[in-house]
Amino acid sequence: MARSGGAGGAGAWYNRASKRKDTMEITYLGRSCFKLKNKQATLVTDPFNENYGHLSASLSADIVTVSHGHTDHNATYRVKPGNGEQMVIQYAGEYEKCGVSVFGVESWHDEQEGALRGSNIIYTILMDGISICHLGDLGQKSLTDEQISRIGGVDVLLCPVGGTYTLDAKGAVAVMKQIEPKYFIPMHYRLGERDEKDLTEGNDIATLDTFFNEYGIAPQPVPKLVVDDRGKMPEETEVVVLSVG
Repeated sequence: MARSGGAGGAGAWYNRASKRKDTMEITYLGRSCFKLKNKQATLVTDPFNENYGHLSASLSADIVTVSHGHTDHNATYRVKPGNGEQMVIQYAGEYEKCGVSVFGVESWHDEQEGALRGSNIIYTILMDGISICHLGDLGQKSLTDEQISRIGGVDVLLCPVGGTYTLDAKGAVAVMKQIEPKYFIPMHYRLGERDEKDLTEGNDIATLDTFFNEYGIAPQPVPKLVVDDRGKMPEETEVVVLSVG
């Protein structure tokens, strides 16, 4: 079910979010593609086409979000429907399916208000009372006050760090400080020495090491992030690196 955009955006919903303790898990599929899953639903973000890596032939989802129309983010045909009709979200607005709320906020893919690469949609996803923000191919140096308000409080931030087409390492750290999430998960970087599943395209973006040098720490990759209670989240932002599943 789609709902028309309102002035409050995700910010108006965050403090009223459910505090159920059902387990929600996040796995990384490469580029800007993640799978978010709980007992009721599965959501996949920004599926990429075959030139950018492998996706399981059995990958399915009830909801698919697309941040913009480039082929490394909009290959929805690679994601099978879950239970019933699949909802594909490609525009700003408010949506709901299977108990999951999705809020899309308009932004820019570059530093020139879209003159180079067009627009980009930031999605805030509320699942089991947990707020996950997927920044897509955000290229702005910083978020506006209005964007921050509409994004709302964020528990888990999925943020590009590779530069060239998106935020680079320095920009990612700046946006992290603007949003102040509980968890920060980097995405849209070149897979190299840290992972044998290197991309066949997109090698003009930086590896994670560039982000680690900027941020000052280098966490070891883990297979997934499991969140089951907002009360148990870290007080200060924790960077989590997910291995490609």
